[in-house]
Amino acid sequence: MASAHERDPVEAEGRVLVVDDDAGIRKTLELNLRARGYVADLASTGEEALRLAARNHPDLVILDLGLPGMNGLDVVRGIRGWATTPILVLSGRDGGAAKVEALDLGADDFVTKPFGMDELFARVRACMRRVAAPAVDVLIETPDFTIDFAAKRVTRGREAVRLTPRQWKIVEVLVRNSGRPVTHAQLLHEVWGPEYGTEKNYLRVFMTQIRQRLEPKPSVPRYFVTEPGMGYRFVDGTASDRA
Repeated sequence: MASAHERDPVEAEGRVLVVDDDAGIRKTLELNLRARGYVADLASTGEEALRLAARNHPDLVILDLGLPGMNGLDVVRGIRGWATTPILVLSGRDGGAAKVEALDLGADDFVTKPFGMDELFARVRACMRRVAAPAVDVLIETPDFTIDFAAKRVTRGREAVRLTPRQWKIVEVLVRNSGRPVTHAQLLHEVWGPEYGTEKNYLRVFMTQIRQRLEPKPSVPRYFVTEPGMGYRFVDGTASDRA
């Protein structure tokens, strides 16, 4: 495949590897990807997905977890063994535990089946933006508050918002993963330490406190949103990332 500097005009939006054992879904995604200017590679098994990923170096992988033989979690492990390619997981509504494991293994986001194309491509664009963008800005400004990573300070208007060290660390982890779901286990590991992983009640208490300090309506969070059964996500308020 051509490098990013040599990419053919028809590949302007990027190359996407679609991995799904459902031929109908593969065809639908291929047509929608091509209509939006992407190049689409298709795989029906995990083994084929790893071969295509190694050969074509896609810019994004759309991966169904329920594959025959090598399952989707094995594919995530395989790709993460050598590449940071964004992985967008497709999962059935009853696949919550598998989605959590996929995110912990390094997948970047998920869409639950059945899904709408507008939502899917909002997630695709968000994943690609995060990879293309440089490291997170030192200053993050929203309509309601400003986060200064250099000073480790949050302000609302001209007023400083007092956060405890753990509250600050939770905010930092979520914002540095902006748009991406962060699982309970990941947050607990990064904020409390590797010996923690199941104490979801800690997070509920701290997220309530953070929302009370930063959200315009704490009971209806706009920025620090819950991913039910999984964790939390920081969203910047744009329509595409909240789809």
